[in-house]
Amino acid sequence: MLRIVKVLNSSVVLVSDGTQKEFIVLQKGIGYGRKPGEQVELSGDGRIYMMLSSTDHRQLAELLSAIPPVYLEITQEIVDYAEQTLSAKLNEHIYLALTDHLYFAVERQKQGLVITNRVFWELKTFYPTEYQIGLFALDVLEKRLGFRLSDEEAANVAFHVVNAQKDEGSQYDAMRAAKFIGNIVTLVTYTINWNPDKESIHYSRFISHMQFFAERFFTDRMLEADDDFLYQQVEQGYPQAMSCAEKIRTFIVKEYDRGITNEEVVYLAIHIQRLLTR
Repeated sequence: MLRIVKVLNSSVVLVSDGTQKEFIVLQKGIGYGRKPGEQVELSGDGRIYMMLSSTDHRQLAELLSAIPPVYLEITQEIVDYAEQTLSAKLNEHIYLALTDHLYFAVERQKQGLVITNRVFWELKTFYPTEYQIGLFALDVLEKRLGFRLSDEEAANVAFHVVNAQKDEGSQYDAMRAAKFIGNIVTLVTYTINWNPDKESIHYSRFISHMQFFAERFFTDRMLEADDDFLYQQVEQGYPQAMSCAEKIRTFIVKEYDRGITNEEVVYLAIHIQRLLTR
C-alpha cells in the first residue's frame, strides 16, 4: 500500500510503502489535488523509480518539484540504455546528477549560454563507450523535447556515466582522470616519438591501462610490491621505456604533488615497451 508523503508536482509524488521506505512515483496526474497521507495506486503508465533513503534522493525529490518530470523520464531512459550497454549497474547518484545537469544544460542553451567542456577531446577519446551513451542521450533529448544540445554535452553525459560506474563515496572524477590520461599520452607520444594508431589493439590496451592507473591514483590504491627486483630487471631490459615511465612519475609529482610507487612505474614501462616494439 503506497501513501503520499509529499506532492512534488501534478505528475510526481513522494510515497511510502508503510515500512519507512520512500519512493518517487511518476505518473500523469497522480499528484493533482492530492494530499499527504492519501493512498495512491499505479496505473499502466505509472512507474516507481527508486527507494529514497539518502541525501541524494531527497535532493532529487526537491529537484523534481521545480523542473518538468520529463527530465527524470529522459534520465531513466539514458540509465537503462547505459546499464544495458555496459552490462553494469550504475550508482543511483546518477539520477540526481544527470537529471539536474540535463535540465540546466537545456536552459543554458536556450539562453545562449555555452560552457566549454575543456576535456571534451579526452572524454570522447578515452571513454568511447560512455561517449556513445552521451550521443544516445542527445538523441533522446531531441526526440522528447525537440531540442538538440551540442556534442560537447555528450561528453558531459559520459562524465556522469563514468563516475556512476564507481563505488559510492569514491573520489574518482572522470573529467580529472581524462585530463590526467591525456597529459600522460601526450608525454609518451613526444618522448618515444609515437604516432598512435587509435584503431589498433595496442593503443586500446594502453588506454585501458591508463584508465585503471588513473583510477588507482585518484582513489589511493596504488600497486606496491615488497621489493624492487622487478623494477631493476625492467630498468635493465627496457631502458628507453623505463626512462619514459620515470618522466611520467616526475610529471605527476610536479603536477599533483604526489608520488607513484616503483611497481606502478614498472607497469607503465611494460606497456610503453609494447608500443616501442610495435
